[in-house]
Amino acid sequence: MRYSILAAALAVAMGSTSFSAAAADNRDQQIAELKAQLEAMQTKLLELEERTDAQSDVNLDTAAQLDKLNTGSPKIDTKGGIKVTSADGKFEATVGGRIHFDTYAFDRDLASTTGTTEFRRARLTLGGKAYGWEYKLEQDFGAGTNLDGLRDAYIAKSALGGKFTIGHFKPYRAMEELTSSNELLMMERPFASATGLFGNRQFQQGVGYLRAGENYTAGVSVFNLRGAAGARNEGVGSAGRVTFAPINNDNNTLHFGAWYSYENANNGSDNLAATFNYAGRRGPSQAIATTTGASRNQVTAYALEAAGSFGPAFFQAEYADATFGQPLGRDQDVTSYYVQGSFMLNGGHKGYKAATGVFASPKYVDKGLWELTARYDYAENETLNREVTSWILGMNYYVNPNLRFMFNYTQGDNEVTGDETAQYALRTQFSW
Repeated sequence: MRYSILAAALAVAMGSTSFSAAAADNRDQQIAELKAQLEAMQTKLLELEERTDAQSDVNLDTAAQLDKLNTGSPKIDTKGGIKVTSADGKFEATVGGRIHFDTYAFDRDLASTTGTTEFRRARLTLGGKAYGWEYKLEQDFGAGTNLDGLRDAYIAKSALGGKFTIGHFKPYRAMEELTSSNELLMMERPFASATGLFGNRQFQQGVGYLRAGENYTAGVSVFNLRGAAGARNEGVGSAGRVTFAPINNDNNTLHFGAWYSYENANNGSDNLAATFNYAGRRGPSQAIATTTGASRNQVTAYALEAAGSFGPAFFQAEYADATFGQPLGRDQDVTSYYVQGSFMLNGGHKGYKAATGVFASPKYVDKGLWELTARYDYAENETLNREVTSWILGMNYYVNPNLRFMFNYTQGDNEVTGDETAQYALRTQFSW
């Protein structure tokens, strides 16, 4: 029995020792496995850190490349047209244009007239800057190709508090003449402009200087009596205009101005004529005064202007007194004036361009704008007793900032012939 008990005790002791050894071996194995797992995790973390660093370098490089693209590439703006500006800002180019498509019908009286359609204007315009100099080149395909259709073609530079312009441009005279054709109240300009008083002398070659502030302008130009397509000659001219707006804010503008024009028709110059289409474009015309180029005489004109835009109401008027020199007999005195106005029916206000001293189209907001218009035109050669007048009633519909429809009814009166022809005219106008 004693030996049996001893054997059992030895067996239990040996079993306990074997179990303890097995447990120890199991713990060592688990610790080894945990160490292996930790080492694997550390390896993965190192790999992830290396990838993150590499990705950060890629992100930084990408950001640098994007910044380089933003600062080193030209900027393109398509709002209202196409404008490209170089990365350094030294070069700028803008492409624009206008399409004015007209339809005319006549209520005949004595003069022979024929209704028709035409592209009154079909222009492409390129303008911009280069090294601080401005430039503009404009071709009107509706007026002809090459030099016949050349309009603005000049370079300009800001200096001495204003801007110098050299090339082919409008002399600084006549408020409505200096107003862009896209901004005109009526389809055609009034008599006291290149539509009448300065017939076929809208653009001249020369040099000009214009200075402007918040409520004033002062401009002077000296030019050759030659348009781009005209014959070479020795005729010269000059013009000057000053304006002042004592009231000029967002809702109200009151404008006053005066201008002077001098043209010396030296031998070989084209005739300087004042011819008026008193019943609208393509309608009958009446020559009021002429100074022949061969006479070496002069044409001088003085004028006053007044205009205002108050809320939806607008008015504008110019009075010009001109003298056409004659080789024999008395010089011819010509008086020309107009009064025009409009009223916006459903909101809108005609803004003022202080830089040039003229008015613009009403600012389009979020709806079509309707505008009632009216004008009275008068021109008379007091020396020869020649007189023409016209009444115009119209309506403008501004569909959006680029598209406008215009309707004009013109009642003409030619006191020379007794003709009272009338015209109905419609324009579709698109500009960008």
